[in-house]
Amino acid sequence: MSRAALPLALLLPLLLGAAAAAHSAEDAPHSHERGPGRGHWSYKDRQEWVLHYPNCESTMQSPINIDLAKTIFSPQLRPIQLSGYSLPSKERLKLKNNGHTVVLELPESLAITGGYAQQYRAIQLHLHWGSPTGPGSEHTINDHRFPGEIHVVHYNTKYDSFEEAMVRPDGLAVLAAFLQVGPRENPYYRQILEHLYEIQGEDEEVFVPGFNIAGLLPANLDLYFRYNGSLTTPPCYQSVKWTVFNQTVQLSQDQISELVSTLRGDDDSPLQNVFREWQKLHGRHVLASFQAALTLVKQLPTPGGDGSSEAGAEKHTSSFQAGKHTPPRLLASCPLCLLPMGSSWPFPALPCLPRPIAAGDQPRCNVPMLGSLAGDVLAVLFGVLFAVTAVAFVLYIHKHRSQNARLDAPTKSKVIYTAATTDENAV
Repeated sequence: MSRAALPLALLLPLLLGAAAAAHSAEDAPHSHERGPGRGHWSYKDRQEWVLHYPNCESTMQSPINIDLAKTIFSPQLRPIQLSGYSLPSKERLKLKNNGHTVVLELPESLAITGGYAQQYRAIQLHLHWGSPTGPGSEHTINDHRFPGEIHVVHYNTKYDSFEEAMVRPDGLAVLAAFLQVGPRENPYYRQILEHLYEIQGEDEEVFVPGFNIAGLLPANLDLYFRYNGSLTTPPCYQSVKWTVFNQTVQLSQDQISELVSTLRGDDDSPLQNVFREWQKLHGRHVLASFQAALTLVKQLPTPGGDGSSEAGAEKHTSSFQAGKHTPPRLLASCPLCLLPMGSSWPFPALPCLPRPIAAGDQPRCNVPMLGSLAGDVLAVLFGVLFAVTAVAFVLYIHKHRSQNARLDAPTKSKVIYTAATTDENAV
């Protein structure tokens, strides 16, 4: 080999490696990257991911099961604030079936500006779902799996690109919310679902009009769980600071069915059960921006908080208002109560009563918060105690008035001294 060709030969592997990394991140965290041996990963061979992607068996993997009793309340977790999420309809967004899920590419003008210690730019969002016979969220709450889950992926603005950020411990931030069956159609998800038939096959794509991306997330962004984890698909980089919202987003049953049944994968089979089973915590802590546990809540020490100091998140249309960092009122859009009707956890047959909603609002139910139930019980006890005290006081007054009345009643006079008459006193 000539000396002139030697530098090129040394440089070529680096160029190929960079190209492979860029290709792997094309649809990240759902990529078409072929690992060693050109193996094409799928959800059907989850157990084989570790053969080509060693990170997938590391100790900070996602998703996880969130055990409410073990979450740690952290007052340092501030409300999530979003910027630039409302896009004009003239802006075109690429919607793609990448063989693993549906991906909507987002402009970098969308950003998280509060709730994290740094700012994060959006790169894409995608969905996870199950099958007609089973739910498909990735995260679970107390082992309960929801029909679906949305992930909005962002990268840290301290890095020049998503490719650079995705391999750094603080590189990525993902906003996750559970999808739940509700009484009516969700107009925001319609902007995605109505185009699925155009991208049924793998690698098919279409451009859709811009819309309010924030409408895909819960109305209340104050209440969430936070933990350090990973991409939920190969290459499973452990670079994600996860935010899992406490409220869910409701879609109609027809919309959930459309999501589950429309797309097809690389072998032309229905694209279903596109989720990873939850991974062990291996000593990690799950923080909560509110007091999620019904038992004694553990308080996080003040130093080393992960949240930023900004306050006041952008509000979307919703009648639900909860105090900051206080136990939320449990809605039908909250994972704590969104179990099938008649479920026995946490209380038997917890009612779910729909309420009228304003135009553009997300359908929800009004269900008492479990924490509020405890407050209601205390209020009843204090009321009963007050009533008993009042009755005792009235009886006491009545008794003493009766005694005084008997003492003051008229009786026969008892003359103790009678003055002598004038005649009797004369000498």
